[in-house]
Amino acid sequence: MSDATARFDLDEERVIRDAYARGEAPKCPRDGAAMTVRSIGGGSFGLGYSRKREWLICPTCKRSVIFDLKRGTRN
Repeated sequence: MSDATARFDLDEERVIRDAYARGEAPKCPRDGAAMTVRSIGGGSFGLGYSRKREWLICPTCKRSVIFDLKRGTRN
């Protein structure tokens, strides 16, 4: 697999998400670098939902993971 298409495996993604959920600064499981966190907003305004996602990127190996943050209820 080339670096351009390299991905974390599912266990690595889980480790990153769990660390982030605990409020820890996530580190890349491949090389230990501190990961950059970028918030991504968006959604469909006409359909009545909005998604908040986090994009965690390793500045060294360039692998990344994107995940949805929990959405609150709209009641």
